Amino acid sequence: VQVVESGGGSVQPGGSLRLSCTASGSVSSIYSMKWYRQTPGKQRDLVASIRHDGRTDYADSVKGRFAISRFNAKNMMYLQMDSLKPEDTAVYYCKADFFDNRAYWGQGTQVTVSS
Repeated sequence: VQVVESGGGSVQPGGSLRLSCTASGSVSSIYSMKWYRQTPGKQRDLVASIRHDGRTDYADSVKGRFAISRFNAKNMMYLQMDSLKPEDTAVYYCKADFFDNRAYWGQGTQVTVSS
């Protein structure tokens, strides 16, 4: 199984970015897909998640600004990020969790919010 993120970049405060994540390989039994972010010297924090049944959850810091969605047929997941703030700057990681407890991470994509 391979998990690959894309869509990171640099944006000014108040701007928007959309991250994409694709899981390939034997991916017929994904339970949930999640986005995490990490800044240097800090732990990796959960940003948003979406389950196989469509249920979503968000960190308080991004509620109302970020939206997670999933295209099950292609094992793709998206994170629409609006009203970005400098504190959203981080490396964003995608994670795929399977029903059999396997988990796979992507390599990460950098998001920088700066004027």
